[in-house]
Amino acid sequence: MALDPEIFDALLEGVRRFVAERLRPLEAQVSETDEIPDDLVQDMRELGLFGLSISEDYGGLGLNMEEEVRIAFELGRTSPAMRSTFGTNVGIGSQGLVMDGNEAQKAKYLPLIASGAIITSFALTEPDVGSDSGSVKTRAELDGDAYVLNGSKRYITNADKADLFTVMARTGGPGPKGVTAFLVPRDLPGLSVGKPERKMGQQGAHVCDVNFDNVRVPVENRLGAEGDGFKVAMRVLDRGRLHISAVCVGAAERLIADSIAYARERQQFGKPIAEFQLIQAMIADSVAECKAAKALVLQTAQAKDRGERITEDCACAKLIASEMVGRVADRAVQIFGGAGYIADYGIERFYRDVRLFRIYEGTSEIQRTIIAREALRSEK
Repeated sequence: MALDPEIFDALLEGVRRFVAERLRPLEAQVSETDEIPDDLVQDMRELGLFGLSISEDYGGLGLNMEEEVRIAFELGRTSPAMRSTFGTNVGIGSQGLVMDGNEAQKAKYLPLIASGAIITSFALTEPDVGSDSGSVKTRAELDGDAYVLNGSKRYITNADKADLFTVMARTGGPGPKGVTAFLVPRDLPGLSVGKPERKMGQQGAHVCDVNFDNVRVPVENRLGAEGDGFKVAMRVLDRGRLHISAVCVGAAERLIADSIAYARERQQFGKPIAEFQLIQAMIADSVAECKAAKALVLQTAQAKDRGERITEDCACAKLIASEMVGRVADRAVQIFGGAGYIADYGIERFYRDVRLFRIYEGTSEIQRTIIAREALRSEK
């Protein structure tokens, strides 16, 4: 259900101002300290950012997909670490519960997730399992009224702050059909979280290992039926990929705006570099590619809101948008020249930050595999 247009426009303008006035001025500080200030997180809660995708029945804003991606365009205009603060609550950390949770589970957790009172995390990747997500090795053995979890997860976003994990674990035989999803509170005995990894970019957004040592998870915390975990994960990732695609578009729009502003001011050979055709060509390529990606993201979001199957479209959007923003960032460094390589301008930071978009929530190679599979299936 879409919001009243006036209400949504007010929300959109509020997010736009928040990004410009509160988030962008703190980008360098967050990068240097690798932390999001507590008062900024509280501002995010008050703006409703933790509950964008959660129904109003549970205290969220209940945005439809088109509205969500339009908000994500704005959020992409600042450091990706800022959005990541609440991103797992909006996307992969909550959507398994939203889509496949029972009423008791939703009533218990969703209001807290929507308010930002608890942080969620999505625990799928393992030391030996990444793109082959149907091969998870973490095991869940039924023992009376609980499942006993043993294993480890790797590169889990927001794990150090998470209060609730959606965990994929093996309850059956090999392959995707043996995987089951669980809601696992952080305070269960035997669950431990490693220290944040040092990363190439996106400082302020933390990823950590999560370890399970005979963690007893009540049966009522199983998400869906046994063996449905892979289906839950794939549905969650479809939506997450579309959201990330929109963030990529927003980041590209930010980089293009910064490149144009710099090209107008920077003088060489007695005139602004914006007057040189080779600079104009880089700007033109970036603008054209960004507009194409944005159109695809909006088209796919509208299709989802109509209830259409969008697995192929989400993979296309993720592939196109994440590859696009990498090229835009590279051109931005080139337009800025030496200044693009210096930390003071923030361009080199964005260059590092956006590199991850081609890897997480399915690498570009996995997106191509999905697109080909779906295309071949549709032609039968």
